[in-house]
Amino acid sequence: MIPTKTARRVAAVLAVPALLITAACGSDSKDDAAPKNSDPVAKVSGKFGAEPKIEIAKDAKVSDKVVASDVSTGDGAEVKKGDIVRLDFAGNIEALGSTWAQRQGADPKAPRAQVVQEVGTQGQMLPTKVADALTGHKVGSRVQVEGTAEAIVGEQLNPQSGIKPTDPLVWVVDIVNAKKVDKKGEVKGDQAASEAGMPEVKAASQKAATITIPKGEKAPKDLKEQVLIKGDGAAVKAGEGLVVQYTGVKWEDGKKFDSSWDHGGASAFPIGVGGVIQGWDKGLVGKKVGDRVLLTIPPNQAYGADPSNQLAKNNLVFVVDILGTV
Repeated sequence: MIPTKTARRVAAVLAVPALLITAACGSDSKDDAAPKNSDPVAKVSGKFGAEPKIEIAKDAKVSDKVVASDVSTGDGAEVKKGDIVRLDFAGNIEALGSTWAQRQGADPKAPRAQVVQEVGTQGQMLPTKVADALTGHKVGSRVQVEGTAEAIVGEQLNPQSGIKPTDPLVWVVDIVNAKKVDKKGEVKGDQAASEAGMPEVKAASQKAATITIPKGEKAPKDLKEQVLIKGDGAAVKAGEGLVVQYTGVKWEDGKKFDSSWDHGGASAFPIGVGGVIQGWDKGLVGKKVGDRVLLTIPPNQAYGADPSNQLAKNNLVFVVDILGTV
């Protein structure tokens, strides 16, 4: 169970467009990808970084292929398959979602919650085919991706959404940043001993860390953090995509409930914007790239607000290697 607020990989930042899809979005097939110079149907206005206006005629017929074209072209590096991208997006209908939509209770002055997603893997926030369509486009570009619902979502289109397979779907995506990530990356350096009352950590290379809860110790009532290995990279800022290796166990029984090593290696999450559990936002913003951080997190800063969550009553312990930011 990963540290997103809902503990589901598909719901890292925003409300999942559940009315649109029934499961993970799209597929890995490239057979129906259209050339990038195919003519788009929707008209998009607005500058990069600002919420776009998407106009499409009621009788417009979009391609039955996935069409991707630049609304404006940036001057950054080209996005490649396997890159982690940080982006903003908006869709032509509410069910597709938007990073510009203000979440209830969010601080209007705080960094906007953007999407952090790997290109070339099964979709998380954006359908797979929409994310894949960003390949070859440059960081700093506003990209318009459109096609029929059948072309983009396929068999996973939710029949309760009211969307027909031939209906036009349009996403406007601002590519804010992109970076190649070493899935097997890990922090190197001399590890400090755990402080009194904190769990002991043994981190074998290329494996989930072994975390031992101190016998007879009660879980801390407040968030506690310790940098076990000090990095010399840049400080992590709220709003960035954080690339990490991590292992999590329950304080109550010491049992592991998740590790990035168990599902392919390094993972990336938006940090400091309410997309992950509060203990991560508070404990990792300000830390440095190259740090190995030990966190003990009480339920009220983890999953305590969701009684249905299997970890709702647990105090959690994480060891996090900060590999980079996007």
